[in-house]
Amino acid sequence: MSWLIDTNVLVRLRDADSPHHLLCVQAIQALRSQREELCVCTQVAIEYYVVATRPREVNGIGLRAEEALQDVRDLKALFHWLPEPPDIDRTWQHIVAKYAITGKQAHDARLLALMVSHHVENLLTLNVPHFRRFEEISVVSPHELGSNAE
Repeated sequence: MSWLIDTNVLVRLRDADSPHHLLCVQAIQALRSQREELCVCTQVAIEYYVVATRPREVNGIGLRAEEALQDVRDLKALFHWLPEPPDIDRTWQHIVAKYAITGKQAHDARLLALMVSHHVENLLTLNVPHFRRFEEISVVSPHELGSNAE
């Protein structure tokens, strides 16, 4: 099976000071040991860069731009990179209409559109409630993986 790794998990992988760091590391290790396909995409990389370069005092990691860009290059090497589908706008519009999406949740709908286009079945995220309503995918928290990995 394939998994999209959400931005919040990638941020915690990088931020050793986060209380979720070890849990996210263990979740990725568990999926890799099961030979699951782990994916990232442009949207996740951009969101990662935003958080990575934001100061710690405003919920960021506080990296310099060069460090964050290197992290994005590393993500491309460590995970399968999903290209932007040419019809993502049509798929996104369908999802937005289907679920009556408004506001910032349109970003989540775009991730779902990418996942649907690439037939990615699972999302690993710390924001499970944001994605639970989408019936097209399975949404899993690193906490759930950790408890099921034993």
